[in-house]
Amino acid sequence: MKHRIVADLSGLPLHGAGSSSQTWWGTLAFMLIEGIGFVLALAVYLYLASIAPQWPLGAPPPDPWPGTIIAALLLLSAIPNWLVGRWAEAQDLRKVRIGLVIMSVAGILPLIVRIWEFPALNVSWDSNAYGSILWILLGLHTAHILTDVMDTLVLTAVMFTRHGDNKRRYGDAQDNALYWYFVVLTWLPIYLCIYGVPRL
Repeated sequence: MKHRIVADLSGLPLHGAGSSSQTWWGTLAFMLIEGIGFVLALAVYLYLASIAPQWPLGAPPPDPWPGTIIAALLLLSAIPNWLVGRWAEAQDLRKVRIGLVIMSVAGILPLIVRIWEFPALNVSWDSNAYGSILWILLGLHTAHILTDVMDTLVLTAVMFTRHGDNKRRYGDAQDNALYWYFVVLTWLPIYLCIYGVPRL
């Protein structure tokens, strides 16, 4: 049996970055699936608000300060996140290491503030439908911050090993930066629902 070579692909790179990486497409699909979950939770919140005789139900509006501090921290974190993406694209190991350490701290800070945000909702998760959906929204977003922080901490540790200066790791840093934008952007409509709708 004769084998005919159609094309020689030996010159192709082993790893890609951005849209030429399978991981990038996986991250994009992950964000799409999770984004639908957020949309469904927000739709439930708005539906409950539309049929309730008063909103919020049996509780004062949430104290906006912890959520506002988190919004400010997340928006500010977009700056070093953008820089990490640029440095990863340029494959600058020293700057990527510094940027990932900064992003690890930038991810932990909102989690610390969130400890005070749950009590600031002024309603328990099991009080009524209003309390349940608030805690679900906040819980979903907290899980996403926690997921990204763990990923960032692991990636930071890897970047400080001999495996750090690797094209694939730079692509991972870019994908991690892309996911953090998702975490930041999803907080904005959740913030508006939790703290804005009860005050309308």
